Amino acid sequence: MRTLKSIKKEEIRDLLGKGWLTHDGVWFYQTAKEFGIDKANELNRAAIKSMSVFEVERLIRILGVEQSVESLDEVKKLMLNGMEITLPGSVFSRFHVTVNSKNVLQWEWENKECFAYKGMERMGLLDGYECGVIYRIECWFENLGIKFNTHPTIGKCMMHEKGYCRGAFEFLFNG
Repeated sequence: MRTLKSIKKEEIRDLLGKGWLTHDGVWFYQTAKEFGIDKANELNRAAIKSMSVFEVERLIRILGVEQSVESLDEVKKLMLNGMEITLPGSVFSRFHVTVNSKNVLQWEWENKECFAYKGMERMGLLDGYECGVIYRIECWFENLGIKFNTHPTIGKCMMHEKGYCRGAFEFLFNG
């Protein structure tokens, strides 16, 4: 039997991250089962919005961000570093971001690799599920006071409806 000292940091991070994702998914499933998918989506978005206030504050602190985030490079670093901290490595490695133009970040999940898509598929809830993953990132930006638009507007699971999950964040920086 292994001990805590013999387990690699990455293994522990994956275990804890997957535990959080599993809890989140099971909570959603139980809420949908008890109150219906529409109420589960409503409560999920409310929980994400409430949690994101604390989450982004903690991310700023742990990442050592000392000033407001005012450039595409700073936003990209914060988003990717924040996601890398909060998601298991095996999940985060399936999410890709590229700079599309001056103030645009293009994001994409590998085909059928979004953890929420996979979880909702297992639970049979894809038809009614509204994406909470991209909404969470949008909430981070809102809490940081960053003005942006998301293209396309996120609603139902894009991977389920269109066969892919990709889009762009367009940032509206002053100057």
